[in-house]
Amino acid sequence: MFVVQIENLSFAYEKDLILEDINLTVEEKDFLAIIGPNGGGKSTLLKLMLGILKPKKGSIQVLGKAASKNPSHVGYVPQNTNVNTDFPIKVIEVVLMGHVGAKNPLFGYGKDEIACAMGALSQVGMQEYAQSKIGSLSGGQRQRVMIARALCAHPKILLLDEPTSSIDIKGQKEIYELLKLLNQSITIIVVSHDISVILEYANKAAHINKRLSYHDISNKKETFHTHNEGEHFCEVELLQMLGSEGCNTCEHEEESKWRETK
Repeated sequence: MFVVQIENLSFAYEKDLILEDINLTVEEKDFLAIIGPNGGGKSTLLKLMLGILKPKKGSIQVLGKAASKNPSHVGYVPQNTNVNTDFPIKVIEVVLMGHVGAKNPLFGYGKDEIACAMGALSQVGMQEYAQSKIGSLSGGQRQRVMIARALCAHPKILLLDEPTSSIDIKGQKEIYELLKLLNQSITIIVVSHDISVILEYANKAAHINKRLSYHDISNKKETFHTHNEGEHFCEVELLQMLGSEGCNTCEHEEESKWRETK
């Protein structure tokens, strides 16, 4: 079953073409990693999937409907989850914000909403912090809370934009292990500069730099299949070559140095 189906999609901000002739299908319970250079269109593609933006050309369907018709079935964790550490809001209150269509919090949330929020916190291993101030948590802990907030909508698809961009190496590993666990029941689509996620967690990868090249990496020992015609070389092929030499993942510091040279 295709949970996301994009056909001949193009998008531009005024006259600045960001995405051109994008074709992509995502199946139920896929773990799709979206990689590519800054400004290549990765975050824009997520916003199109969320229905925040509309294509200038082509079509995009999510769960068989126009992207804007499925807000309650799509969870989203934005790139910047930094909060004002002095703002006096509790973890449970942040998670409760994830209830789509819930009544005004000024009048209080019901028992069902609170139970759901606590269940979401339990899923991400943060239930013991429910009454803690959000600003007192580490970056990795705050990211788990934001994932819990997204889970409150009971999503069938979870979209994450650079979920580990401000987290230490240990925290990054924990976040991706959590996403791997959630992937047993939810389709995961994640934008990331941490290309090691491709070899360890994703079963599909898309490289975007205005145009898209798609790779099925469900069997990482096999040669990648590229859907676009013509020559193409990107991080996915490089990682495959590294993997074939027995290097499953590079050290984070070395990866950063390599990316800086690109």
